[in-house]
Amino acid sequence: MIEHRPQAAQTGDPPRLAIVGGGPAGLMAAEIAARRGARVTVYERMGAPARKFLLAGRGGLNLTHSEPLPQFLKRYGEPADEIAASVRGFSPEQLISWANDLGQPTFVGTSGRVFPKTMKASPLLRAWLQRLDVLGVELKTRHTWNGFSRNTAPELIDAHGSRVTPAADATILALGGASWPRLGSDGSWVSILRSAGIEITPLSASNCGVEIAWSEIFAGKFAGHPLKRIGVQIGDVTHRGEAMITRAGLEGGVIYACGREIRTALAKDGRATVVLDLKPDVPEAALAARIDRPRGRQSLANHLRKTAALDRQAIALIHETGMPIGAAAIAHRIKHIPLTITGLGGLDRAISTAGGIAFRGLDARLMLLQKPGIFVAGEMLDWDAPTGGYLLQACLATGATAANGALDWLSDRTRQNASNDGRRVADSTP
Repeated sequence: MIEHRPQAAQTGDPPRLAIVGGGPAGLMAAEIAARRGARVTVYERMGAPARKFLLAGRGGLNLTHSEPLPQFLKRYGEPADEIAASVRGFSPEQLISWANDLGQPTFVGTSGRVFPKTMKASPLLRAWLQRLDVLGVELKTRHTWNGFSRNTAPELIDAHGSRVTPAADATILALGGASWPRLGSDGSWVSILRSAGIEITPLSASNCGVEIAWSEIFAGKFAGHPLKRIGVQIGDVTHRGEAMITRAGLEGGVIYACGREIRTALAKDGRATVVLDLKPDVPEAALAARIDRPRGRQSLANHLRKTAALDRQAIALIHETGMPIGAAAIAHRIKHIPLTITGLGGLDRAISTAGGIAFRGLDARLMLLQKPGIFVAGEMLDWDAPTGGYLLQACLATGATAANGALDWLSDRTRQNASNDGRRVADSTP
């Protein structure tokens, strides 16, 4: 179960909360706030909520990861104190309990990733929306955020082009990043917030493919083929996993895991060099001994396939970078294939977005310091993580932080107002 802090005692009507954005962060904020007694309205730009969430679940919905929390938190880079605080407040264990409570039991895959047993996003989303409906959360679709109308009141444009200003005591913005813009999150909020003086780190593609100048023959013949159980090194960082050859370069989990280092190198030098190890579990000397066996009349490709257990695309990749002569040299190349990355795939197909609202412009409750009463959550914030459950975990966790933060802020303000009223009464008493 999600742990909920009790709502501070208040007089009058329950607090009204407007949440702009119906993705995972916004929906989690809505649930937390509604459970604490707030009247919640979610405004979503698209005709239905959580469109990107549904797309992400097509290949198996990765909810979170089972690794120990200290190691888990390192996936968000350094420093990651703000994200760490949110994830500790809504941990992977709590996320798993939350899914179970929705009737979506989970299991841990061989990689340590956590999935619902259905492996689909749609059953979980249906159950979630039903729960929100029972909690009294109102969902309004076809509403696009347009900035602020007065003070910190949000302004939206509805499906008819009319301006709408929600009657809310606080607002949570959960507008997503800028990846897969056709699903609703196009990053248009950046210019609005910058004009209001909010510091924003430029948005860039994350967990996306990389560009490599393959030869036309290699790209045409092997695009769509996987490179399985490989290692990828950039600088002092090494990851293992799988990649997919594309006409433009490479994509896949092991490439995404190196994303932060690749972006840094591209920004500095305009290119990044990674080194592939096609056989990370086999020592180079052992590999050389196998390759050094007599091959008779076999072609080199057949010999490598049998002795080094390499598939066609792996052998072709060695040829692409220059097949050396001699068993020792070939073994070394199999373990050290240098590839030059010249760019990143576009935001339109990136899994997530790096950059966003700088944490130094927020308080611990994720409220904008320059806009009291406006809170932010999800991919709008300046954090980054690889795939593997870390993305969804942080979105849900920051949604929970923003909801609790907004209601705590309103409670504090109510108590302060009551205290000020008491002092005024005391001062006016003869």
